[in-house]
Amino acid sequence: MRKTLNKFLTLDDLNLNGKTVFLRVDINCPLNPETKKIIDDFRIKASALTLKELIDKGAKTIVLAHQGRPGDWDFISLREHAEKFKELGFKIEFIDEVYGSKVLNAIKNLKRSEAILLENVRFNPEEMLEKNAEEHSKSNFIQFLAPLGDFFVNDAFSAAHRSQCSLIGFTPIMPSAAGRLMEAEIKNLSKLFYAEKPSIAVLGGAKFSSSIKIVKALLNKGFNKILLAGLSGQAFLKALGFKLGVVNEAKLEKEASIKFYDEAKKLLEVYSDKILLPEDFAIEKNGERIEISKNELPSNYPIYDIGDETISKFKNVLIEAKTVFLSGPAGAFEKPKFRKGTEELLTTIANSKAFSVIGGGHTIAALQKLNLLTKVSHASVGGGALEAFIAGEPMPVIEALKNSAKKFHEKNRGSL
Repeated sequence: MRKTLNKFLTLDDLNLNGKTVFLRVDINCPLNPETKKIIDDFRIKASALTLKELIDKGAKTIVLAHQGRPGDWDFISLREHAEKFKELGFKIEFIDEVYGSKVLNAIKNLKRSEAILLENVRFNPEEMLEKNAEEHSKSNFIQFLAPLGDFFVNDAFSAAHRSQCSLIGFTPIMPSAAGRLMEAEIKNLSKLFYAEKPSIAVLGGAKFSSSIKIVKALLNKGFNKILLAGLSGQAFLKALGFKLGVVNEAKLEKEASIKFYDEAKKLLEVYSDKILLPEDFAIEKNGERIEISKNELPSNYPIYDIGDETISKFKNVLIEAKTVFLSGPAGAFEKPKFRKGTEELLTTIANSKAFSVIGGGHTIAALQKLNLLTKVSHASVGGGALEAFIAGEPMPVIEALKNSAKKFHEKNRGSL
């Protein structure tokens, strides 16, 4: 085993042939509210790389995952998720139990290069409890499963900011490693902070309450320019005193506070040369796209995109970039007449030679729609985890993997 003190193990450190491996993935997918059927399987496809490698190397694999949260409408079984894996060519059996006699028999009967998917781990009441790794390792869930396996592999980067049972509970009591997706996420997101300059960030999307900490973190880590679109751009303009109109400000009220606007104004005063805001917008009037200058605000019609002047301004900055981070679409991409901002910014980035990291579920969906997914350097599956990583916040899953590496390096001077 290579020296991994203060780091984490990867699949390269594990002798997988014939071993029983617990693989935690995040395949929490967007669902149709009416049918509760999966409408986007990007995360399932993203997790397939590690699963395939485990199977190819002769492991007996038990896949652990979740869907939704207890009490929410999308809190459902993983039965369809298993079918999606089968559509990708995997022979995987679904076990409609989190742990118990069915799981015990299924694991004991597993042969080399076979895999099973257990039921939604959040059906287990212990899963959502916020505890540390040592405390979770004593749970009924971990105590039942851990003796049946040899290794734990965590590939659930998009849940890496959580300290939940199946995410960190195995790490104190068995050798634990990062899967290929987890490894790629950490590698590429870390690269953002030492890659070639100029480095440019574009923050959009419909959620903006965390944009203050993200802007601060990016500026502290040396980003040259921050371009604000979506609701972030509108909120920062409001901080400068612009009136957006009742219909548009209503969208901001859910997340923003007086403190948010005070902090945004201070940031703009200090970094007026680094934070770029929209110059114009596209509103929907009588079903049509109408562009207005920011000086024509407030508007009685909803803002759904940035306008041509802003698109041109942002593209001119992005063309010069050597490193780009983009999170969130520039507007309501789901509306055909208002996808222009998102489409032009993503196309500019995809056609550039810059090292590019694109994140956020809606942004990934836009990349797929535009057939640009393979033209960016890295498409991140993270949402809250991506924000936490960028902001430098604690990542319980990553810390648990590092601690496991330290512990089992000391015990195993040879190869695992």
